[in-house]
Amino acid sequence: IGEQVSLKCSFTSAAPVTESLTVDWTYRPLTEGPMETIFHYQTVPYPTTVGKFKDRILWIGNIAKGDASIAIHSPTMSDNGTFICSVKNPPDV
Repeated sequence: IGEQVSLKCSFTSAAPVTESLTVDWTYRPLTEGPMETIFHYQTVPYPTTVGKFKDRILWIGNIAKGDASIAIHSPTMSDNGTFICSVKNPPDV
């Protein structure tokens, strides 16, 4: 709580990595609630600009090394939930 936490995500792909590769991080609260996209990457990182994670997500991944990790600044107990990393590298998904 209060420090930076890293959410690790690694991937491998049978296809060469291109600019079509995308990374999406979604979050579902521990209590019932809708899933929300909190981070998108395609060539450059696009952290969310709305919601509870606004201005708190940092891209720490390295696509060339199969790393799609992010960090969250100042986590609180209310951030508890499920974080899902999805990497798509067409034609490989």
